[in-house]
Amino acid sequence: MVALYTRRIDADPLDAYAYASRAEYYDSLHNRTEANADMRRWSAIVNQGTSVGWGLGRSRTLVRSINDPLGYQLVVFLERQEDGMYTSCIAFGQKGRCEMKLFEIPMVVTSLVGLCFLAGRETPVARADFTFGEPVNIESGFPLFDPVNDAIDCFSADGLEMYIDSNRGGGQGDYDLWVYKRASPEDDWGPPENLGPVVNSASMDQAASITADGLELYFTSMRPGGYGNDDLYVTKRTTRDSPWGPPTNLGPNVNSCYHDFAPSVSSDGLELYFTRWNPPGGYGASDLYVSKRATRNDPWGPAANLGPAVNSPANEALPSLSPDGLLLVFQDYGGGVLRPGGYGGGDLWMTRRASRSAPWEPVANLGPTINGPSGEYRPCFAPDGSALYFGRDNFPYSKAPILPIVDFNGDGKVDGKEVLAMAEHWGQSKSLYDIGLSPMGDGVVDANDLTVLAGYIGQEVNDPTLIAHWALDETAGMTAADSVGDNDAMVLGNAVWQPTGGKIGGALAFDGKDDFARSAKFVLDPSKGPVSVIAWVKGGATGRVIVSQLGAADWLYLDQYGMLATDVMSSDRKSGKSLTSSAFMIDDQWHRVVLTWDGTNRALHVDGVDVAGDTQPSLTVSSGNLIIGAGKLLAPVTFWSGLIDDVRVYNRAVQP
Repeated sequence: MVALYTRRIDADPLDAYAYASRAEYYDSLHNRTEANADMRRWSAIVNQGTSVGWGLGRSRTLVRSINDPLGYQLVVFLERQEDGMYTSCIAFGQKGRCEMKLFEIPMVVTSLVGLCFLAGRETPVARADFTFGEPVNIESGFPLFDPVNDAIDCFSADGLEMYIDSNRGGGQGDYDLWVYKRASPEDDWGPPENLGPVVNSASMDQAASITADGLELYFTSMRPGGYGNDDLYVTKRTTRDSPWGPPTNLGPNVNSCYHDFAPSVSSDGLELYFTRWNPPGGYGASDLYVSKRATRNDPWGPAANLGPAVNSPANEALPSLSPDGLLLVFQDYGGGVLRPGGYGGGDLWMTRRASRSAPWEPVANLGPTINGPSGEYRPCFAPDGSALYFGRDNFPYSKAPILPIVDFNGDGKVDGKEVLAMAEHWGQSKSLYDIGLSPMGDGVVDANDLTVLAGYIGQEVNDPTLIAHWALDETAGMTAADSVGDNDAMVLGNAVWQPTGGKIGGALAFDGKDDFARSAKFVLDPSKGPVSVIAWVKGGATGRVIVSQLGAADWLYLDQYGMLATDVMSSDRKSGKSLTSSAFMIDDQWHRVVLTWDGTNRALHVDGVDVAGDTQPSLTVSSGNLIIGAGKLLAPVTFWSGLIDDVRVYNRAVQP
């Protein structure tokens, strides 16, 4: 292989890909001298036209070169600076081209990260790889949709058919199945077409789900001849242009003498999720079940309850499986008991799994962007996984975009740190970094994800999970502005603005006597779901508090030994306890301190390093205003003495 790439270099001395590949083979042969020489040549080529500091005079050492089968190359190497310090350098682009994106990251960052891919160290699985954008009314895109009588059931995989159930006029009975069609995703939808008497009956027919090939349509029907009140049926067609055939009952393995309704079939047609009402041995008034089969030609196997990780004493119903089969969204709305921790009269919830063979994980609420005081119901994924459709009481049907999380560490920008994090988990199934092709990923960290990430580099980050941000860059006055919302804080006492004295721009100096800043209103209840609070700090003293919630808990503070700690904890007497690190903070240096909770795991981080962690299955409910620079009770011994800068609050667990 060395000879092969040497011939390529002889033919084209500017073939950057050949130099990097030959360096990798030299490295595997333990010829570090030739490997580093090729890396210097590679660097000079890919950096044509950049700053003079990228010349051949500096020492570079290859760390890792990844050649992706889709035609992309990722190269990570170390460069020794003139002062003797090292910088981690990352380049990403298409093989054989000089135009590659290049990033420099000081080793003070990468050394703390530990260059995990060198040692093979596993990091905790992060779970916030996507979020929801603001829901919009769908009526402009579906002018013939009747939000009073229509409900969206499913879309065909190519996005050219949308199935609904409706009791509009012109049907066969009560609720019927209808379909909207269009010639291409760019065209308008045509008028709804009733599936006709072959499929629909004089009884209620609704809640359809279609396989990815478009040849099987599963639905609920109350027609005679079933096993109970509601049964699940399937209608089939031989081609996409053929008419649907007579429905077939799915039989006693799936249906029961109870209500079996609202199917959601996996894209490969091998799993069927549905709701069963009042099941014996169940967990609540309605539970979610699944039936499986080995091939499309096999019968469906016995239905199995999804168990206590998903089902509860509440009403779990109307599941919708994502196109990749790794996310299941459902409602608890419909009468009876609601799941605790919701936002109103019935919410949408989700459970995830790492692969199609992995178990479903504990349930999480979709959050306040989707859920509100009214009841939310009938979730349905867009065919490419880019959006979620759902209904809401007293509101039109809505569509919420599903957005990738690209600012992994919560610093407000996308740069080489995100690229490095992706490189560390290359080829793994790490959901935080798996953001392509769709925002929900494809199960592996690869060139698809780097391609998506590259589109955000250098762009302004619009992160819906950032719910409050006090940059503390003001020069005067008593107001610390919240840059993302309406949570401005009032600065009290004798705190002094430091316009040029912060870690990022300005900062606020506290005298340790009576200075603090308080948000004008409640910002976040940490018990509602994942949370992160981040701040840059310098100075401090034992027992002093960085961020707290009035009357509730000290979120970030220094204990009696000057170590970073948190009192955000569960109310449960057995598991609820403070978390204290061994990270000494009183050294008159800037430090980035972070508290994260992902719904289960609580952790403290300093300068990108995990310094403490444990499990907290829940957090105490709290609703006080946020305090910067003092404790929850504003006790004199808790006032911060030093500088605080760039305070951020996220409703996700960042990966510092």
